[in-house]
Amino acid sequence: MKKVAILQSNYIPWKGYFDLIASVDEFIIYDEVQYTKNDWRNRNLIKTPQGLKWLTIPVRADSNRAIKDVVFSNRDWGGLHCQTLHANYRRAKYFDEIFGLIEPILIDSNIKTLTEVNVLLIKVICLYLKINTKISYSWDYGLIEGKTERLVDLSKKTEASIYVSGPSAKNYIDQKIFQHAGIELQWFNYCDYKEYPQLWGDFEHAVSILDLLFNCGQNSSHYMRFINDSF
Repeated sequence: MKKVAILQSNYIPWKGYFDLIASVDEFIIYDEVQYTKNDWRNRNLIKTPQGLKWLTIPVRADSNRAIKDVVFSNRDWGGLHCQTLHANYRRAKYFDEIFGLIEPILIDSNIKTLTEVNVLLIKVICLYLKINTKISYSWDYGLIEGKTERLVDLSKKTEASIYVSGPSAKNYIDQKIFQHAGIELQWFNYCDYKEYPQLWGDFEHAVSILDLLFNCGQNSSHYMRFINDSF
């Protein structure tokens, strides 16, 4: 039975985002929806000696713009993010290996949109973690009206029989619409992650996956739940 998940792109997301990708057969980037400020779309957290720090991409976006149409307000941010990552993670065991994967994307001046940089980074990390899930885009299939109706329609168009959602969507998903469509709705469980070797003070789970990758490299999969398919 085919499983599908549908979610907005995030900037170098936390490990749970990649676990969700790995748990399904197809992952649909849902960036036709409205961009929201102060969210995970253009920023994420890293650890520093002074505590948690936001890495934020400066963007030009009004309240009516779709995520896929959001562009950078300047292109200097990539180099600045590279400098910040080097300053705070250069002592991490696998820094050079992982930094070599992401730096070319971060500094590529040909990348103009938030969706493009987010998806390129997501794909290169999936490749490193050997996550073979198909990644597609909602605009490949077309959208209908209605929050839940859209998700059901996309599931049908991908011929999925199971839709996997993050728990926060319980606030707006109408489960009866999935039932009537004959599509099983499963809730992904983000709990019970193991701690891993981490720099700078008390352990923090809710940081970019870069923290895990810099510290654990190819061993990162041991601290992610998709390996044992336990959700």
